[in-house]
Amino acid sequence: MTSQTTISATGPGDKAPAAPSEPTPSTGLRGHPWFTLITVAVGVMMVALDGTIVAIANPAIQKDLGASFADVQWITNGYFLALAVSLITAGKLGDRFGHRQTFLIGVCGFALASGAIGLSHSIAFVVTFRVLQGLFGALLMPAALGLLRATFPAEKLNMAIGLWGMVIGASTAGGPILGGVLVEHVNWQSVFFINVPVGAIALVLGLLILRDHRAENAPRSFDILGIVLLSGAMFCLVWALIKAPAWGWGSGTTWAFLAVSVLGFALFAYWEQRVAEPLIPLGLFRSVPLSAGVVLMVLMAIAFMGGLFFVTFYLQNVHGMSPIGAGLHLLPLTGMMIVGSPLAGAAITKLGPRIPLAGGMAATAIAMYGMSTLTSDTSSAVMSIWFALLGLGLAPVMVGATEVIVGNAPMELSGVAGGLQQAAMQIGGSLGTAVLGAVMASRVDNDLAGNWADAGLPKLTRPQLDATAEAVQVGVAPIAPNTPETIAAKITQVAHDTFISGMSLACLVAAGVAVIAVFVALLTKRGENAEAGAGAAHI
Repeated sequence: MTSQTTISATGPGDKAPAAPSEPTPSTGLRGHPWFTLITVAVGVMMVALDGTIVAIANPAIQKDLGASFADVQWITNGYFLALAVSLITAGKLGDRFGHRQTFLIGVCGFALASGAIGLSHSIAFVVTFRVLQGLFGALLMPAALGLLRATFPAEKLNMAIGLWGMVIGASTAGGPILGGVLVEHVNWQSVFFINVPVGAIALVLGLLILRDHRAENAPRSFDILGIVLLSGAMFCLVWALIKAPAWGWGSGTTWAFLAVSVLGFALFAYWEQRVAEPLIPLGLFRSVPLSAGVVLMVLMAIAFMGGLFFVTFYLQNVHGMSPIGAGLHLLPLTGMMIVGSPLAGAAITKLGPRIPLAGGMAATAIAMYGMSTLTSDTSSAVMSIWFALLGLGLAPVMVGATEVIVGNAPMELSGVAGGLQQAAMQIGGSLGTAVLGAVMASRVDNDLAGNWADAGLPKLTRPQLDATAEAVQVGVAPIAPNTPETIAAKITQVAHDTFISGMSLACLVAAGVAVIAVFVALLTKRGENAEAGAGAAHI
């Protein structure tokens, strides 16, 4: 491509501006490409890890704080939604004030918010600080990509982005295992406290190593109205999906929130075409491969994050596993994502993204279908097969999406494209938890009363049935103290059967989403920017 964004390096001793493809040479630690990669990887690792590490801690948080099913959903949704809403804006802040500054602020804020969660004694504070975690985490993600673009030569940038993507994939997949170890051997608070020393390490490395790079034509104003419209539209959408089981899908309130969301997105698109410095330049979406890459990330995250949300409850509350036991049972998923990431990178470099991405989503669809067949007595070996296949399917998407989206964007908009890629994943994760949570709640509400009566259990009043359904949605058998053993066994059987029925339907929906993603993946292709690094020599 012929257009480039000029970068000015403002670290000590830097005098002349440099283009992204010809960064200022570094003879010491500051601005060194590989040390920069290590530094941003430490920060990004915290954000990616917290996307899934909390899933394994959710049952412990729910029990300790007496949280409801909706509260537990918001522990995940609040984080994902804050990330999704803020990523593009955070990228603009980095362009305006420097990616080094936004990265360091994000690291500090994320670590402090994590420590505050560990000190919280109510679910309201946990959710509040999770939202703050997401806001500060949003500063890290586009800043990391911006720092890599400004530090690495063009012919080696693709290699760096690939390793960056592997860190995100490995951290996302490793969350349940680390979470299991911490929850079982320490407490659920340690899942958040661990970010404090990691954040301190990232801060020290950042102060010593990172060099500030700013575009000469950096934005001088912010699209405040665009931020408000996009944030409001996404909030109304996710809020409607989460509250629909309580309000009812036919409720006027549900449809009012959905209508406001659609209107918000429409007004956002209208405004973005007229503002001088839009939040998201809509011209980006004229590229079919780029648009397909964004949609693919959303669909992948819906299937993966939504499915993983229920699997942790299945392993702990139905199979009675400890948190670390549940984490170890997810090791095949983690291992295949880590092993599969470099293999996927090699395949994408050789074949292009289309075949690996389509094949990966096909494997994901098969794995989610297999997980829909799980029962209360499914063996660990059978579970491992489906978890391993899921990890193998997700690896190409985790690694290849950045190349597809950023590589198909103009050079001067690659930072925005990188933020868009991450925003798509966070939106998908939030939607996946909300949509599949609604599917689960609907199935439990439909089946519980009949299953309860068929087991010959005493009839429940409406308030009792509602309370029981809320417990069953997370796989818990609501057994009162001093309940006779035979009655307790029947309640447990009904609760687990009803939960598994809901989880099976949710996994089938996730499989359907993955099938749609297969066809979307066929629209992707390697971008012009990706070619620069395709044949780069190893450093």
